[in-house]
Amino acid sequence: MSFKSILACASGGSASDGAIEVACRLARHFQSHLESFHVRADPREVLLAVAGSDMPINGEWIDRMNADAEELAAKTKSAFMDATKRQGIALDKETSGAASATWRQEIGNASRLVSRRARFFDIVVLGRSDRVVEEPHSDTIEETLIHSGRPVLLAPTRAPATLGDVIAIGWNGSPEAVRVLSASLPLLGMAKRVFIITVGDKHEASAADLEKYLGWHCIASVRRHVGTVSGVGPGEALLAAARDEGADLLAMGGFGHAPWRELLFGGVTRDLVGTSLLPLLLSH
Repeated sequence: MSFKSILACASGGSASDGAIEVACRLARHFQSHLESFHVRADPREVLLAVAGSDMPINGEWIDRMNADAEELAAKTKSAFMDATKRQGIALDKETSGAASATWRQEIGNASRLVSRRARFFDIVVLGRSDRVVEEPHSDTIEETLIHSGRPVLLAPTRAPATLGDVIAIGWNGSPEAVRVLSASLPLLGMAKRVFIITVGDKHEASAADLEKYLGWHCIASVRRHVGTVSGVGPGEALLAAARDEGADLLAMGGFGHAPWRELLFGGVTRDLVGTSLLPLLLSH
């Protein structure tokens, strides 16, 4: 199994560098095609959202926002081209069996466009900006995870020294955990060590079945059980255990719940997205 196509969301903010670097490493390792996708904000859409339809739209504001957006797009594209050059990835050559990359740019709502574009790729790499680390949610992350149907790899702002050498699987037996397990098989196959981590007593038994399942894929794994501790949430416990084992990637199911906009994570996933500096592989 392999990732034949990878989508990297290049926002141009503080999240971009880590996402682009991680995506380039994956493309080079799997000899896959990488598309860097940049979404420029539509000034009219932004102003309408902020000011409402009753306020007249100032042409000067539109021109200034367009100029800023063009400058950001050019800067982001340049950073992407530099990264592909460092990784030895050919640009604008969609060749099967060799790493290749293209740049794509659209105008509109980033969360909506990224989630739709991601449907045509094996995996999508998103960055976690400084804002996302501090806030409980990010529209693009949630929209892509919930509505694209594809696994999402969240990269920290600065790419780690290694990726996928030591992988921790957060296991709770849920359908979401099963889906992220399936999505992570290409990465698990190249890992030097794999840990199955369960939190609490409920899912410890099924971890043995998971260990056996991975064995059929020639993937050796070690089980680690973490008991519940008063005052320590399951997300915090899972993250601490992954770090204790030296993991450079944590794979787990993404638990989305939807009051009315489906923008918030619940429980463990929300905790980890907000605090982890580890790359996270999520599936909903």
